[in-house]
Amino acid sequence: MTPAKPVQSPPIRDAATIVLVRDGDTASPRVLMGQRGAGAAFMPSKYVFPGGAIDPDDRKITLAAPLPATEIARLSQQPVTETCPPPEAMAAAAVRELWEESGLRLGRPGTWAGPVPEDWIDFAETGLVPAADGLRFIFRAVTPPGRTRRFDARFFLARAEDIVGDLDDFSRATDELSHLHWIPLAEARALDLPFITEVVLAEAEALVLEGLQDSVPFFDNSSGESVFRRLA
Repeated sequence: MTPAKPVQSPPIRDAATIVLVRDGDTASPRVLMGQRGAGAAFMPSKYVFPGGAIDPDDRKITLAAPLPATEIARLSQQPVTETCPPPEAMAAAAVRELWEESGLRLGRPGTWAGPVPEDWIDFAETGLVPAADGLRFIFRAVTPPGRTRRFDARFFLARAEDIVGDLDDFSRATDELSHLHWIPLAEARALDLPFITEVVLAEAEALVLEGLQDSVPFFDNSSGESVFRRLA
């Protein structure tokens, strides 16, 4: 009997996610979440934040307002993939994924520098250029081996007050996430969540309510061994 060939783990893809918080200065902050389809190849039926893989077009973006220097420094630490994108591309991807999956826009009115990349045409047609000055890098996690897809995901905290337009208008969202809604942070962990989303929610809640973070947690599963690091 011929022994079965070992299943190769898929390559790790760089990714970015937005944790968008509304009413963060009140006693009842809310966070935007949606549910992945039951037939999705990765985390089916789970509630997640808007996010996804960083695309080549995200590297071509000139941001209307750049990331703060502290965020750039933390995002630049400990690359896992050989083609790790620059921090500006990570931020751009987070803004694009938020737009695609919820129809909400983080940007400033302005003129694009050069041709608009294909992935960004719909966003540009709204009259905005993506902005990243309000993004805060709060968490990073690499998907363990053995999953159908693996990501090196960076999670950004953003304030809903920086969104341009109606916070409850999801009419321009794609169908990747369903049941998009604002849910109180205190109730969000009762949803059907991936483990890492639960951990990120706890981190986001502490930041919103207490404002404390001197380093960024990093769950590094890139080598097959789970290692917890801090990006200072």
